Amino acid sequence: MNPIQLHAQVWNVLQGRRERLPHALLLAGPRGIGKFDLARAFVAGLLCEQPQADGQACGQCLACGWQAQGNHPDFRLLQPEAMSDSEPEAEEGKKKPSKEIKIDQVRALDEFLTVGTHRAGLRIVLVHPAEAMNHNTANSLLKSLEEPSADTLFLLVSNEPMRLLPTIRSRCQFVPVTVPEQQQSIAALQAEGIADPEPWLALAGGAPLLALELAQSGQNWPEELARWLSAGAKLDALAASAAVDKLLKDSKGQVGLRQLVEWAQKWVVDLLLARKRLPVRYFLRHRATITSVVASVPEIRLQHFYRRLLEYRREVEQPLNARLFLDEFFLNYRALFSN
Repeated sequence: MNPIQLHAQVWNVLQGRRERLPHALLLAGPRGIGKFDLARAFVAGLLCEQPQADGQACGQCLACGWQAQGNHPDFRLLQPEAMSDSEPEAEEGKKKPSKEIKIDQVRALDEFLTVGTHRAGLRIVLVHPAEAMNHNTANSLLKSLEEPSADTLFLLVSNEPMRLLPTIRSRCQFVPVTVPEQQQSIAALQAEGIADPEPWLALAGGAPLLALELAQSGQNWPEELARWLSAGAKLDALAASAAVDKLLKDSKGQVGLRQLVEWAQKWVVDLLLARKRLPVRYFLRHRATITSVVASVPEIRLQHFYRRLLEYRREVEQPLNARLFLDEFFLNYRALFSN
């Protein structure tokens, strides 16, 4: 999926800043729309020694070769260990790869930022996702942003920019990346071999890369959750909790409670829309079920539960007992339908 085609307008904005680059850029937008791929393409174009007329990398020069191999001497990628392709899967009993960007990763930039560039060009640090920095890591990076080295670009990519320190945001030029047009995303998904892209795109909130991930995954998590939530008042809450807890463990960290809460939020949004006799937005395959199950639920009760989901969203950012959390979640959901 070509991120430049999906975000041609943003690409043109980035190219317009190429001649007078700031010391820091922040690309921000919803998850799964191709921001990181767009940032990588921008990095490749900046480091390329013979870029094309539209700013894309030539793919032929020495710098492009280094970049393709992942060892360009003037580029550093800061991301959590859990997102690294080279990070081996944690063995049973061993510490799992971190989902945070650690302060040691930022401190390791000291030498990189002080020595000269290898090709007398630009030095780039890509941080993704920027909100994965904890407070100490963010403060450490802030020092480099406050006293930027010459010919250095910090490129931050964020799904949730409001989670960043205000001082970090204030030192970056903000570049919003929005959800692509629906027909453009549908065409991109069809080009990837997805025969029926509309329901997947709706489930992903219009994010084409997330839709592709859901369509190609062996385990359709949102549909699995919907299967339990569709039961309404007849939901066996503890059985649902046990089943979902097992699926979470079997995913080995690929899916967590946070994603579960996000999909539950989308489900409740659809319940609220159906209660107002409006078309559902996310779970298109479950229109009839949603309309039926929500018919007797007071709207105010749905609104209160949605507020509780917002609290759940904050709670799952902290370590907790997943099974106890799921027990409470499913029991509270079933209570929506009590007389």
